Amino acid sequence: MGLIEVIANDRTGTKVRVKVDSEDTVEVLKKMIAAQMGTDWQKIVLKKWYNTYKNHITLGDYEIHDGMSLEMYYN
Repeated sequence: MGLIEVIANDRTGTKVRVKVDSEDTVEVLKKMIAAQMGTDWQKIVLKKWYNTYKNHITLGDYEIHDGMSLEMYYN
């Protein structure tokens, strides 16, 4: 569909803005965030309210749209 900008916020002052395709998976989004932060992508957990996003599902399937902010946690 096209590029979207997603904002990952860990609520400790770190906000990461990433541009990805809406057909990319959550795993690709995590890898993009990890590349900017210099951390391991497998330690990142993305949530919105009580919904934890699974790695193999696309952003479009989760209805993640341009400018959406996600909560970021670390394992």
